This record gives sequence, structure tokens and C-alpha cells, in this order.
Amino acid sequence: MLTGKQKRYLRKEAHHLNPIFQVGKDGVNENMILQINEALERRELIKVSILQNCFEDKNSIAEQLVEGTGAELVQVIGNIIVLYKESDENKTLELP
Repeated sequence: MLTGKQKRYLRKEAHHLNPIFQVGKDGVNENMILQINEALERRELIKVSILQNCFEDKNSIAEQLVEGTGAELVQVIGNIIVLYKESDENKTLELP
């Protein structure tokens, strides 16, 4: 579980990142979760964009991604979800 200070730090680090995944009208599927998990292992911090044609609620999508990947939810702002998962091999971020 992330503390408030850690979430603030991760929000600051994620500010300049571009979303590398998009959730469309099909919602979240297993293949997407696998790819996001691989990206989290390489990058630790990613943004996921929710397209306008997506029928599901952004908070339920965030919950599905967190459950599927085991990542921490940093922030849901607008149609962007920020996820963090500490990497085993490629550790780059040092949390306060």
C-alpha cells in the first residue's frame, strides 16, 4: 500500500509520461493485462488512457487493471489511469 507521500512522488514522476495503453469499447481483456504487466516490469510506472467509446466506468477499469496486474493505483484523473508496480529486475524508481 502506498502512502500519500509516495503517491505524490509517483504523480510527479508520471506527469511527463504519455499513455502507452488504450482501453477501448471492448474493455479490459487478459491479453491487455499480460502486456500491461510486462510494461510495468520494464518501466514500473505507466499511464493507461481510456477512450471515449469505452462503455465501462473508469474506476471499474482501474480496479480490473489493479486486480489483474497486482499493481498499485496511483491516480485516476480524467480518462487517464496511472499504475505503479515495483520491478524485480529493472528497479529505477526509489520511493520516499
